[in-house]
Amino acid sequence: MSKPLASGHKAVPFEGEELAKQLRDFPGYRLGIVRLTPGDWMFPIDYVKFADKIYNFKYRPSDVMVMTYPKCGTTWMQELVWTMRNNPDLNHPMAVLPVMARSPFQEMDMLVGDLAEVTSDNNPFYEGFRLLCPGKDPADGLMLQLSEAIPDPRTIKSHLPFSLHNPALLDTVKVIYVARNPKDVIISYHHHSRLINMHGFQGEFKDFVKYFVDDDLVYSPYWLHVKEAWEKRHHPNLHFVFFEDLKADVIGELKKLNAFLDTKLTDAQLSDIAKYASFTEMKKREAAAGGNEAEMEFFNSEVVKKDGGFFRKGESGDWKGKFTPELEAMVDKWTAEKMTSFGITFKYAV
Repeated sequence: MSKPLASGHKAVPFEGEELAKQLRDFPGYRLGIVRLTPGDWMFPIDYVKFADKIYNFKYRPSDVMVMTYPKCGTTWMQELVWTMRNNPDLNHPMAVLPVMARSPFQEMDMLVGDLAEVTSDNNPFYEGFRLLCPGKDPADGLMLQLSEAIPDPRTIKSHLPFSLHNPALLDTVKVIYVARNPKDVIISYHHHSRLINMHGFQGEFKDFVKYFVDDDLVYSPYWLHVKEAWEKRHHPNLHFVFFEDLKADVIGELKKLNAFLDTKLTDAQLSDIAKYASFTEMKKREAAAGGNEAEMEFFNSEVVKKDGGFFRKGESGDWKGKFTPELEAMVDKWTAEKMTSFGITFKYAV
């Protein structure tokens, strides 16, 4: 891994005690983990297999990318944007497919590990791949090829930061970036990391918080992820959104998106889309399209039964009462040092 990636980053594998600690708490990363420099970005080792393909991905001017750190409301924004652009009258035939089968998660392939889990009949995303990529080999990147194959106008999701995409991205496509209060990110990412076997988190909540503030979670550092987008927020092709604002006034934020995307939707259409893409309605549709989460190979059935599945709460301020005073103080200190320092503030951070 001494050869630099197309982005100019170098991937350094975890070894020794550092690797052992990660594999103890995240057994889903059993194939290995890498740290990218510069930036100290952390990813499963399979990121290296797809990094250059993602960096050199052929975008079209009609594309829209929804970019966030994990668990910042990405799936909700995906559904809003895809519906506004492809299904404004709520009658598109592809709407019956899961969100990620028509608005792909571009780099998901790096998280898979065992391709058999992804290509099983229990995986609803594979249905979209078979439909849109006949004859293609999932080993070459199921989600990456799905991103190429979905019909225009394409809406693509990525959790990668700007620095791992081609610098021409913003000059080619429109990007919607969603940021969220770090405490809610921690709560949601903790649940997600326990729920999804690709992560398989086994530690305690306090351990997860420590991983977050130490930039030792996959896709971290969160602060740098947000900083890279915040510094580009005045670019005409970037729309920067706070999850909290979207929750507080979804119609107001949809009107801003309507202007940014130039979708020219009526107030009545926006109102219908807000309801259609609400947490409750999305949860119903995904359950109908994807089956029982407790029976799917890539979900931890015990976590689903005890704490809920992929669509858990979708709330703002869910962190309250879930941090000890010591953990809350740790995150507040981290937020002040890492995020407030470059000028961003979160309405519900304290």
